[in-house]
Amino acid sequence: MRPLSPTKTPAARTEQIILFRVSGQLFAISSASVQEVRGIDTLSAVAKDISHPSLPKVKHFVRRGENSVYVVNAAMHFGLPPAPPALVFVLRRTRTALLIDGIEKMTSMSRLQALPQAFCHEERGWYRGLTALDQTVVPVVKPDGFLTLEDLFVLDASLSREADVAARDAEAIRDAAENGEAAAGNVEEIRDADDSSENVQDAGLTQ
Repeated sequence: MRPLSPTKTPAARTEQIILFRVSGQLFAISSASVQEVRGIDTLSAVAKDISHPSLPKVKHFVRRGENSVYVVNAAMHFGLPPAPPALVFVLRRTRTALLIDGIEKMTSMSRLQALPQAFCHEERGWYRGLTALDQTVVPVVKPDGFLTLEDLFVLDASLSREADVAARDAEAIRDAAENGEAAAGNVEEIRDADDSSENVQDAGLTQ
């Protein structure tokens, strides 16, 4: 009878994550969810302003091809005290860029715990779950949890209205310019007519 061979314990599945800070608080996100990391200065050079009263956490957007990528202030999203952001996460497969304080480090997690029942409001849509790293519990964010489909609809509609207003303003300016040129031409024609009349009168007086 052969002795039983020892069973091998399957290796724990790990996931590469990025630990980042927002207003001093630590969060984690899958590194596969981050398309690129940019400095705040490079973003400000290409970002345009947007404002909607129902979404104060979004104040800028960036055009990428046919889509608009909306820049979310992470501190406002999480309801944390304001802090000057230094970096931007451009998130993969979303239309979101995230303003953060900075990156803590890259590491891996082997366990993701479900959110406890204490997370019972909108934050359940923000996080995938919790992980423990160095005896610290860290929330793991959802890349698509920063802007809902309804949020995107509202922001897209706001941009569309702004584009319509800008187009109407441009047309009004163009019409005003054309009318101004026409008015200037009419004044010039009247002035030429007056000059011709004076020349006729002068000719009559000299005869």
